[in-house]
Amino acid sequence: MMMDAWRYDTAQDLDHTLLERLRRCPREPDMLVYGLRALAALGIRAWLRVYHHLKVIGREHLRAEGSYVLVANHASHLDTLSLLSVLPLQKLHRAFPAAAADYFFTSVPRITVAAVIVNALPFDREVHFRQSLALCRALLANQGNILIIFPEGTRSVTGAIGPFKPGVGLLLAGTDVPVLPCHIDGAFEAWPKGRLLPRPGRLRLVIGAPRNYAALPPGKGSALQICHELREAVLDLAAMHRMSR
Repeated sequence: MMMDAWRYDTAQDLDHTLLERLRRCPREPDMLVYGLRALAALGIRAWLRVYHHLKVIGREHLRAEGSYVLVANHASHLDTLSLLSVLPLQKLHRAFPAAAADYFFTSVPRITVAAVIVNALPFDREVHFRQSLALCRALLANQGNILIIFPEGTRSVTGAIGPFKPGVGLLLAGTDVPVLPCHIDGAFEAWPKGRLLPRPGRLRLVIGAPRNYAALPPGKGSALQICHELREAVLDLAAMHRMSR
């Protein structure tokens, strides 16, 4: 029996600088980056478990196959780390937290953390919004990718859940991509915006059942409806958490 010849494809961005390669998304496979990301993930998961006693409810809603979107409230950098920590290690390189390009991709230290550690997708909230949305659609069209979105658009300065911006609705309306609402509790108290380092504090992540908006036609009306429904779903998860304390 003959075996297929093993083929190695050279990365297409080797002529670019390291920073240019890290700013791209999706990035070319890089075994060094993959290894660093996996090692960092193991350390972060241990830290979240020991230092923050992270508790996860609803893990059974996560899909083993296919692409999907996770949406959650946003009050801390711990939010992204908590959501990534519930995914299998082999999924980390196909999980893309949407991160503000004008914040995370402006300096070498932030770009390194965003691209290497969390595999962030640079999302332009202002000038190139449509291009960023198109990139999200392309990633989800590649089966097995996971997109993490914080529809508030920025971290809350009070801990309260703010209005959801229509981008997530524009992305999901008329598509067959499942979306899972999530609520993260305790992150604001542990590491609020403006604080340099996190303090000890319990974290709780509740993952809701998947929703699908394939029946809604693309457009602004559907986008606003989806934003409203997802925000209500996150608020419901928060209320469930308060009742079960």
